[in-house]
Amino acid sequence: MSVTKKELIELVSKKANLTNKASKEAVKVFLNAIRDSLKRGEKVVLTGFGTFSLRTRKSRKGRNPKTGETITIAARKAPGFTPGKSLKRSVK
Repeated sequence: MSVTKKELIELVSKKANLTNKASKEAVKVFLNAIRDSLKRGEKVVLTGFGTFSLRTRKSRKGRNPKTGETITIAARKAPGFTPGKSLKRSVK
């Protein structure tokens, strides 16, 4: 089972005693702040929860599944998450 963005907004609304509109804006601002920091190449550290960072993927050889032809997959950056100690302990 997973929590959707809509369910997260409802949860924030209930726990923080906010309107749905206010909690929707708060979640939106929070997620945009993480995205914008990663775009600038910065880490986002939430003590006790975890760290969002950019990871560099090297270029590598791959295969086109339709033709079997060997292709080169370009290097790229991908977002990553490393859970903190508290989060690891709480989900054990």
